[in-house]
Amino acid sequence: MELVLWAMIIFLACYIVRVVKGPTIWDRLLGMNLISAKIIMIIIIFASMNNTGYLLDFAIIYSLFGFIGTIFIALFLSKQKLGRRRGKK
Repeated sequence: MELVLWAMIIFLACYIVRVVKGPTIWDRLLGMNLISAKIIMIIIIFASMNNTGYLLDFAIIYSLFGFIGTIFIALFLSKQKLGRRRGKK
């Protein structure tokens, strides 16, 4: 199990680099979504290793907040891009 945790931490570091150096804002948003997914997986693995069920509730809540946050950011960015297009015409 420790090997899986270390692998996820390495992937997490790669995603952080993607967020910082992403060529577009959509790549950065995708990187943030992947970071959220890996943190959820780390919480789930930690909960199963320590036999603590209440951490699974935190993982579910965190995943819901991550999903809703990603949707709101994507909607905000798409509306902002649409507003720029209309202003240029």
